[in-house]
Amino acid sequence: MDAENQTKISEFLLLGLSEDPELQPLFFGGFLSMYLVTVLGNLLIILAVSADPYLHSPMYFFLSNLSFVDICFITTTIPKMLVNIQTQRKDISYLGCLTQVYFFMIFAGLDNFLLTVMAYDRFVAICHPLHYTVIMNPKLCGVLVLMSWVIIFWVSLLHIVLMTRLNFCTGTEIPHFFCELAQMIRVACSDALINNIFLYLATALLGVFPLIGILFSYSQIVSSLMRMSSAGGKYKAFSTCGSHLSVVSLFYGTGLGVYLSSAVTRSSQRSSIASVMYTVVTPMLNPFIYSLRNKDVKGALKRLLSRAVLGPR
Repeated sequence: MDAENQTKISEFLLLGLSEDPELQPLFFGGFLSMYLVTVLGNLLIILAVSADPYLHSPMYFFLSNLSFVDICFITTTIPKMLVNIQTQRKDISYLGCLTQVYFFMIFAGLDNFLLTVMAYDRFVAICHPLHYTVIMNPKLCGVLVLMSWVIIFWVSLLHIVLMTRLNFCTGTEIPHFFCELAQMIRVACSDALINNIFLYLATALLGVFPLIGILFSYSQIVSSLMRMSSAGGKYKAFSTCGSHLSVVSLFYGTGLGVYLSSAVTRSSQRSSIASVMYTVVTPMLNPFIYSLRNKDVKGALKRLLSRAVLGPR
């Protein structure tokens, strides 16, 4: 390998979604709007859950954590993209790129874990309703969230340690709008076999296993609902799962779409556009899904907004 390839580079070039200058103002306006809607929507969910005593339950505790993670998730990628569009630059520093990879993996993994924990919460509520308050006590809820943070923290850190072993050529271009781990490994100039092996193992840990946990929880929920004699009871029990099922379908559906688009096409641009769905659109839609499909959340938001407009009485 020549000296140029072994040089410790100081920056990468993010190619973004398109190099067409006429599209840049549209991208800037569209992504800025989606970012603001995402932050505002998820912030309202957090404030509603915190301020309304009716929502002080495990389900809404996990929901507020999910909203916080979604704000951090989209903040990891979009602000840097907007800055690059506005300044008409494509560069990102080596340290900045590693930082973006690290936090992107943390919050993407936390989304997976929290959706799994929320599925377990619904499983306990429907299949073991008499023991729900005993099983899903505040201590267990806190431990589940803390364990999710600890696991993803160390997995992401190991990825970054392995990334520092790789060499990159000067002027390396990343065909994406952010530093995505798989793309980083792909453009490396040195052997990345260990990185790829750990990437597959981490994908199984952070993606496949949580999905199996969600599917198992809902298989038990469906089995329990089938044994219910009351149609009203079935509807009421399953309606509490509707919002969560919608979010799970959106998150894993868009993630699978990105994976399939990467597998069936060599176009990095198409893969980047597909990844917008789970990095931007999904965090933006989550607050709407939970507020539109959940009477408790809608009621809490109305009370929160009325207090903000009229003031406390």
